[in-house]
Order: sequence, then structure tokens, then C-alpha cells
Amino acid sequence: MEKLDPTTPEELGAEAAFYRAAVRRIYLFIAWIAIVGAIVVGWLYGVRTASGFLLGAGVSAINFHWLHQLAEGLGPQVSKPKRRAALGFVARYGLYGLAGYVIVKYLKANLLAALLGLFVGLLAVVAELVYELIHARA
Repeated sequence: MEKLDPTTPEELGAEAAFYRAAVRRIYLFIAWIAIVGAIVVGWLYGVRTASGFLLGAGVSAINFHWLHQLAEGLGPQVSKPKRRAALGFVARYGLYGLAGYVIVKYLKANLLAALLGLFVGLLAVVAELVYELIHARA
């Protein structure tokens, strides 16, 4: 029967290295998808639409970073009080709403392009999944 929980330091180190590498690749995928997406959108629809896409992609990258920090903080080593963590989680969505309002109202960026940019993080995770399926060790 396969072990569900690594117990030796070597197994823990290998697992941690695997997740660090995967997260690093996700950040790289976010950057590449944002850059290539902005170039394509800019070429097809203009600079204003490309800026909306880039702003959405930036919010998506920040969201991934915050979710990564949240996931890293889970477990018995959590030092933040739960109330503070919950407040930060709720405040994050208020900041997203404010960012969306500023993007559309004051920067006059394209709303649809900004919304599509929000999916950059999701696309990066899917790209990482595909990468892992292609490069899976037997």
C-alpha cells in the first residue's frame, strides 16, 4: 500500500522541492500568458484593450500570490490570529471590486478585456497541470 504522508526528511524535502518548482512555473506561466495575451489583444483591438487585459492579468497575479500565501500559512504553524486572516480574506475582495472600478471608470480600460485578464491565473494553473502530465515521472 502506498504511503499517503511522507515521513522521512528526504521525502519531505523532495515533496517541498516539487511544490516550489510547480509554484515557480505557475508564476512564469502567469507572466508569459499576460505578456503574450497583451501583445495579441493589442494587435487585434488596440492599446486601450490591451491595457485592460494587462490590468486584469495583474489583479489575477496578485490574487494567485495571496492565495499562495494563504495556502502556505495553513497548518499547525499558523501564527496569524484567525480573525485577522478572515478580515484579510474579506478585504481582498473589496480591493478587487475597487480595482475593477478604477480600471473601468478612471483608466477607461475595456471591461471585457480586464475580465478576460482575470483568467490568466487559471490558465497558468492549467498550463502547469498540462506540463506535469507531459513530464510526469513513471
